Amino acid sequence: MYGFEPTDEQKMLIDTVQKYATKELREAAHDADEAGGFPPEILRHGWELGVLQASVPEAYGGFGERSAVTGVLAAEELAWGDLAGAMAIMMPGAFALAVLVAGTEEQRKQWLPGIVEADWKPFVPAITEPQFDFGLDDLRTTAERQNGGYVLNGEKCMVPFADTAEAFLVFARLDDRPQAFIVPRGADGLTVGDRDYYLGLGALPTHKLQLQKVKVPTADRLGGEDGFDPAPLAAAGNTAAAALAVGMSRASYQYALAYAKDREVFDVPIAQKQSIAFGLAEMAIEIEAIRLLVWEAAWRLDAGLDAAKEAYLALTGAADMAMMVTDRAVQYLGGHGYIREHPVERWMRNGRGVALFSGLAMV
Repeated sequence: MYGFEPTDEQKMLIDTVQKYATKELREAAHDADEAGGFPPEILRHGWELGVLQASVPEAYGGFGERSAVTGVLAAEELAWGDLAGAMAIMMPGAFALAVLVAGTEEQRKQWLPGIVEADWKPFVPAITEPQFDFGLDDLRTTAERQNGGYVLNGEKCMVPFADTAEAFLVFARLDDRPQAFIVPRGADGLTVGDRDYYLGLGALPTHKLQLQKVKVPTADRLGGEDGFDPAPLAAAGNTAAAALAVGMSRASYQYALAYAKDREVFDVPIAQKQSIAFGLAEMAIEIEAIRLLVWEAAWRLDAGLDAAKEAYLALTGAADMAMMVTDRAVQYLGGHGYIREHPVERWMRNGRGVALFSGLAMV
């Protein structure tokens, strides 16, 4: 079974990410949400932490081995600083880890060094589709075999940095199962739409993506002609999204706790009021419970075991937990919770979308 004590290397990484999340991500998050994106130097500094590089073998430009456990530890700390910023920093990893896990040897050699060794650049997944019943097992975007390659048709939404992306990892239905195809920027038939605007993730620019008869050679089908099993990638995406939710929720809980200890009503801190004290305790319990589900899913991924159930439970639990925790944080701040100068309202807006974030990060 997995252990609960991080290794020395993981402790060093967590400490480094915590410092960055505190001094840079958290400090820049409010202005980034208002402005619609983080300054490039913030993303570059986050990229230089080496979270992805530590998960990629030296043969492909990295300096480690993939560890989903290490990935979720880092994701939690980044999201404690800011969820949108964490997702932006981890975005190339969603592309690169998919290639590492499911790609052919030729695809790994072709794509990974250019991502891992360079500065932060937007290599992005294109998974989500604009229908209320969207699911990876029921993609409307299609891939058809044609002239020794494939032709993609469909529409994607919530594609981060689509207007500046170097390449897309487009998921489409082929022979009634989800597969992925690497599509470079500027491909014929690929159209980037206007920026999306959502309740949350104001600092993460996303766009719709139209695919009309986009031709993809066999060499750019993830896994080559035989394709790949999508289940491990789906589990890695669900686990990453749940870890991000834990980090953001932890930030909300800690902020509300500090406020409740400081805020006095009738000369008594509101943290001593039974309803608020019990509510804060329940917030802490739920965060710890979901963190354990996340760790179990990550451990199973690292052990090469089927993690589909654990990852799904972690994400569905995280979606409910994040909404409860962030909503209570707003409530416990009273009128201050509704003011944009306090981060809890942003965390609540971001928390509402946790269920939609699978595939936007990977561990």
